[in-house]
Amino acid sequence: MPNLKSSKKDMRKSRAAQVRNRAQRSALRSALKKAETEGATPEQKKAAVVLLDRAARKGLVHANNAARRKSRIAKSK
Repeated sequence: MPNLKSSKKDMRKSRAAQVRNRAQRSALRSALKKAETEGATPEQKKAAVVLLDRAARKGLVHANNAARRKSRIAKSK
């Protein structure tokens, strides 16, 4: 347990960010699984691309990782 006031605040902030990141990562993975299935609808693919863009912008995934996954979704039938 930290002793300094600023360290306590840092711990609270990192916990909140961890919870937020976990939820966003889970939503992203779910959307990607739906988009990568054989009979994925265009709406499911669009939702996955939007979530990938947001995740890359927020630093949840690397920009190149998001670009690669978007490309693979676009290529899939």
